[in-house]
Amino acid sequence: MMARLLLSALAAFALAAMPGMAGAPEQSKRPVARGSGAVSAVQEPAGAVQEQVVAAISQLRPLIRPPSPQDLIARELPSGAAFAGMDSSLRPWLRPESMVELAMAQRKLRRNGAVCGDISIQGEREGRVRSRTRGCGIKDAVRITSVSGVSLSQSALLSCNAAKALKKWVDKGVQPAFASEGPVVKLQVAAHYTCRPRNNQSGARISEHGRGNAIDISAFILQSGKVVSVLSDWTGGGPLADSRKKACGIFKTVLGPGSDPYHGDHFHLDVAQDRSSTYCR
Repeated sequence: MMARLLLSALAAFALAAMPGMAGAPEQSKRPVARGSGAVSAVQEPAGAVQEQVVAAISQLRPLIRPPSPQDLIARELPSGAAFAGMDSSLRPWLRPESMVELAMAQRKLRRNGAVCGDISIQGEREGRVRSRTRGCGIKDAVRITSVSGVSLSQSALLSCNAAKALKKWVDKGVQPAFASEGPVVKLQVAAHYTCRPRNNQSGARISEHGRGNAIDISAFILQSGKVVSVLSDWTGGGPLADSRKKACGIFKTVLGPGSDPYHGDHFHLDVAQDRSSTYCR
């Protein structure tokens, strides 16, 4: 409706501004009946029509626009800050080509060291690990040096199932548990692959360590350099207990202080393939 009013007013204003056109004889071969509104609009004084056009246009756009979020952000920046002007983009310039090349080179190096199909799991593929002892060995082993940027005190020979579980635990269990004290940057590995019976007890079943499905963690080293030891710092609560609790479900078996006499100084974590449910004690 507003658009029609504007077009009609503009047409009337144009006709009123050209008196020669108003009195010109009809040139069309086909007569067109004019409505009474059109005639009255032509006969109105030019000043009145112009006022109507100005009034119509003023209604199409608000006089004052609310400030945009970008404007508000720019106003809060220091007056001397780069790109702080209202006519400048708040988006930084493109990174220098040298920086892009360096980032891509580092990414390539990381990708070259990725195993188990996950760039966050760094190490090297070992392939099949054989053993003369029945029940021991790893079908497709990897030697892990870090997971999610957290290094291991020694490289750990594991199956990919165990390596992926370790990475998931670091992401969803360890780092959240130690968030108040600072990020964990290293895991102290007490044991990984070794062909032996459970708890080194003669006659016992082959340990999951003998299949590459288990890893033992005895301490956590924080970015500050602080060492949180299972043996020395276990209280039954705090980050150690929280990280142990969050390991249950990610791993099939979780053992530690209080489980038995053999696990008072480390967490035993495994992904036993023959266990249908979790065992956390």
